[in-house]
Amino acid sequence: MHPVIAIVGPTASGKSDLALHLAETFDGEIVNYDSVQIFRYMNIGAAKPNAEEQARVPHHMIDIREPTEIYTAGDYQREARQVMQEIAGRQKTPILVGGTGLYLRALTDGLFNGPRRSEQMRSRLDQIAEKKGRDYLHRMLKRLDPAAAERIMPRDKPKIIRALEVRLETGKALSDHLHDKPRDPLTGFQVHFIGLNPPRDELYNRIDERVVRMFKAGLVNEVRGLLERGIPRTAKPLEAIGYRHVLSYLDSCNRRDETIRNIQRDTRHYAKRQLTWFRRQANVKWFDGPGDVDDTKNKARQFVEQLLTFLGSS
Repeated sequence: MHPVIAIVGPTASGKSDLALHLAETFDGEIVNYDSVQIFRYMNIGAAKPNAEEQARVPHHMIDIREPTEIYTAGDYQREARQVMQEIAGRQKTPILVGGTGLYLRALTDGLFNGPRRSEQMRSRLDQIAEKKGRDYLHRMLKRLDPAAAERIMPRDKPKIIRALEVRLETGKALSDHLHDKPRDPLTGFQVHFIGLNPPRDELYNRIDERVVRMFKAGLVNEVRGLLERGIPRTAKPLEAIGYRHVLSYLDSCNRRDETIRNIQRDTRHYAKRQLTWFRRQANVKWFDGPGDVDDTKNKARQFVEQLLTFLGSS
């Protein structure tokens, strides 16, 4: 079983810095599981590692798609597993890092083999969303599949449409299919989880400061550049936190300072949801500090060192 280190935790908790440190220390290669960093040209708002950081150790699953392309958790599972096989073939340690819990779960636990996509049903539901809004679709889902509606945020139109599609096409709730269909868990690897959980006040301060830095670094111009490339405002990646807010700002719906505050607020809410998601993960070694400070780096390094030593002697 080839060892894998997966770093989990909320946004702005220093996961990328810790991943770099561990990759350099233990001859590893980084595998991204952030759903926005997948896309090209989306750098500042996605907090993507810069060119210097990517040059320090190999990075994978970054800048592999155009923002106009559809990219699913199933696509990620298939491609990331292939990358991990290649890393293992080089006798390197895969270091997983990102913020999209669904991608990490798809990679490690697999996805259920649900009903095939119905493009006709999806088109009908998408038209309803355009006419009546996403909240209307989410209310439909509450009536037809309350369990799915509880898990899926009203803003997440693709997941709402998928859950409605499954319910309307099969007559069964999405959760019923989850129990019926076998998953396809990762084999040949042993995944060990490291979690970062800084104090809440410190995390929120880090989030607020990072949003300000993103604006100073040119987030608004980055979004303008995406539009100038012909990427439509309706592209899925532009629904991400930060990008959708800047689109509203460019439409003169909000002032700059108000836009910054809104991104900070929504990022804090997102961080809470991430923590809720990752706390459901079993066997996580949690550290109560950010990953970019020496104390946490040293503790995490010692943990991985002991782990690899034990695995090597067993």
